[in-house]
Amino acid sequence: MADDRIEHLTPEQKAALEAELAELEGPKRAAAIEAIKTARSFGDLSENFEYHAAKNEQGLLEARIRKLRHRLQHAVVVDHDTDEHVGPGSIVEIEDEHGERMEVTISAVGGGVSPTSPLGTALIGAAVGDVVEVEAPRGSWTATIRGIRR
Repeated sequence: MADDRIEHLTPEQKAALEAELAELEGPKRAAAIEAIKTARSFGDLSENFEYHAAKNEQGLLEARIRKLRHRLQHAVVVDHDTDEHVGPGSIVEIEDEHGERMEVTISAVGGGVSPTSPLGTALIGAAVGDVVEVEAPRGSWTATIRGIRR
């Protein structure tokens, strides 16, 4: 894969990725192999929709497995245990220049704002009261950090 960026994960995020990988490599892969085996028994493979669908599902499964392995191989576990500054796993309350408040979670796993996204990059390392400049594709904007918690 061309993208060899280091990805910062909390111990919980790494464990979640490892659990997903174990599920995909174990029961999910076995089920995909069984689906292909069953579909083959239906006869002529050139006109066998079930076989082609099962092979497609297997391909998607294997792609996800490769992606998870790559992410874990390039992951650095960080134990962000402070509310003094923003880091992976932080829940951050921000207020934009229009007074609109929102809460974002810095997370590379399971939703939230990726630490490598424009917003995540702007927030990482900032403290309560800091004003950050977010360089987003749709234009730059500023946000004030109102609160940080884990």
